[in-house]
Amino acid sequence: MSFYHFARGVCNVVYSLLFRIRVIGKDNIPEHGGVLLCSNHISNLDPPLVGIRLKRKVHFMAKAELFQIPVLGLIISKVGAFPVKRGGVSKETIKGTLNLLRDGNVLGIFPEGSRKNPGVGKKGAAMFALKSGAAVVPAAIIGDYKVFGRMTVIYGKPLDLTPFSEAGSADLEQVTEYIMQEIQTLIREHRKEVA
Repeated sequence: MSFYHFARGVCNVVYSLLFRIRVIGKDNIPEHGGVLLCSNHISNLDPPLVGIRLKRKVHFMAKAELFQIPVLGLIISKVGAFPVKRGGVSKETIKGTLNLLRDGNVLGIFPEGSRKNPGVGKKGAAMFALKSGAAVVPAAIIGDYKVFGRMTVIYGKPLDLTPFSEAGSADLEQVTEYIMQEIQTLIREHRKEVA
């Protein structure tokens, strides 16, 4: 058993004790090939929640400062997270991320970049999607992480980015808006039924 599977199991137990977790659309995650899993971002608790109920290993980008925290930095490195510096992503990080997706892995990303601007996406997810050719799956987290409260994760159907396949950098904004609209649609469609 890998450390990732062990950690995912521990997180699954802890989260299941703390929250009433509901997962919708898990079958929308392709079983093979690169996948860019794009979700809204409401808490530091989001990455485990997005990944613990999926069969496939999910890698996440995380702010570089988290890797400086003893124990936490080691754990998140061991589960496949990798650091991203605020204010700009290095060429090495971009290249590594594209290789991760082209090699058939799943990358969890929060296009908002942080929790400060909910609903406003940055262009990184769009760029990774178009350059890697990975399937893009929108995801939505609904809930407030209150102890024993309901937390819901919805995985939408993979997005068709064919109309954007010839997109230049000017069109990254359109792709970003499309991804964010799909995430918001999942939230709107499911908010009432999970309340």
